[in-house]
Amino acid sequence: MNDRAAAAAERAQHVRQRSDRPSQRRSGEHAGSRALARVPAAIDLREQGDGGSLEFLGRATIYERGYEMWDMWGPYTEIVSAGAGADSLARADLDVPLVLGHDQLRRLARTTTGTLELVEDDSGLSVRAPSLDPADYDVAYIVPKLRAGLIDEMSFAFRIDAGQWSPDYTEYRITRYDIHRGDVAIVGYGANPATEAALREKPATSSRARALLELALAR
Repeated sequence: MNDRAAAAAERAQHVRQRSDRPSQRRSGEHAGSRALARVPAAIDLREQGDGGSLEFLGRATIYERGYEMWDMWGPYTEIVSAGAGADSLARADLDVPLVLGHDQLRRLARTTTGTLELVEDDSGLSVRAPSLDPADYDVAYIVPKLRAGLIDEMSFAFRIDAGQWSPDYTEYRITRYDIHRGDVAIVGYGANPATEAALREKPATSSRARALLELALAR
């Protein structure tokens, strides 16, 4: 019996009902912690003009596309259903930052300040930060790594509100998640197979901003 089948057999014996959240889910092992899902991002860094602010476009997750996760019994496939974030994203007080590596102190943009836009469609969760500050230390840090292809994946941190195991316990489908006070993140590695992202330079708003951006890209 392979690892996946053995894990499913153990899961079937111990999970009380199919709607139960995965136990000790990887990246969310502790009770009350937020779940994480990570997706590769095809980064395209394009210059417009001679420097300036940056626009970040990405996908924090891809819907209806399975990715491998683990719980206390072993591997399983996780899928986020289309529309799973609708209720959360409709909140008037939605608070979600764009961060580096899920580090809440390394924020690049935030919905509450109007610097981050999150839009759900049938394909997934789109991320747009229309004007990243080139004077921000973390923006200067991540730009050359995105340009070089050293960093090319995204992730999002959320709470699973509802979901269900498949009859054979090999797949868990998330039908509703809450991203309020979670995050969307630029990360090193991921599991979900596809997403898109782009980082674009916009016309400089000042000579100081242009100089800082050029310094960051030259490193």
